[in-house]
Amino acid sequence: MSSFKEFSKYISENAELLSAEVVDSVMQEASLDIPDWERERATAMYIELLGFFGYSLLEGQQVEVPEALIEWSKKNAEIQVSSGGQISAIVIRYPVTREVFSEIFTRLSLQFDLSVVESMKAIKAINAMLDVSLNETFYAFERLTERHQAETRVELISLSAPIVPVLEDVVVLPLIGVMDSYRIAHIMNNVIPRIAEMDTNHVIADFSGVLTIDDHIAQSLQQIGGTLRLMGIHVIIAGLRPDLVQAIVHSGIDMLDAETYATVKQALESVK
Repeated sequence: MSSFKEFSKYISENAELLSAEVVDSVMQEASLDIPDWERERATAMYIELLGFFGYSLLEGQQVEVPEALIEWSKKNAEIQVSSGGQISAIVIRYPVTREVFSEIFTRLSLQFDLSVVESMKAIKAINAMLDVSLNETFYAFERLTERHQAETRVELISLSAPIVPVLEDVVVLPLIGVMDSYRIAHIMNNVIPRIAEMDTNHVIADFSGVLTIDDHIAQSLQQIGGTLRLMGIHVIIAGLRPDLVQAIVHSGIDMLDAETYATVKQALESVK
């Protein structure tokens, strides 16, 4: 058996021992303090990786990336996103991991009397695997971050216009935050249909929590009010601050034809 095959066989047969060395060395060199479950997960992945890696070299096959490495990389990204962590916490481990593998493979190359070309072949192959792992981590982190942000935005939008029943046929619609196109669409597509299903005669639109209104939003809010009135619902506006009134007047949109009150309390008293 050639030296390179002996080297490859050793890696495959000693994957568990080498994996423990990789994890311990990376933790020490990078000054990482990770929980036991994460350490065990990394060790298990490297056992499968090195077993696959050594077998591929032994058979003279092109070294491909095992599925365990792909899933491990994606899981690392998922953990960072779910915990609110940064991708940098994972990325900084890769240069150290490359150095550790390089040192181990160099040591084994001397032990099995490999040529420089054979040694570099092994190091290049493991680095190619780490490159794929790094890319998969980045891609998964970006994809999961976008999904998390979208879910958070949907949740915030749903909280920005809650329906609050206060009397038998009266609901208050508190408008909160910046009224942008997403929030307007949420009101049109979700809030109004829910109000239509309720036995409601009066809707009090509370603007006291609105930060700002522009021309487009003023027009959209007017359309919302018109839709409710067409449904036979009495629309009352409450909580308009002077700055919001000025913005509405400046927009040229006649939103103020509706019944208005300074506070929700006053609006409620008007419908009792």
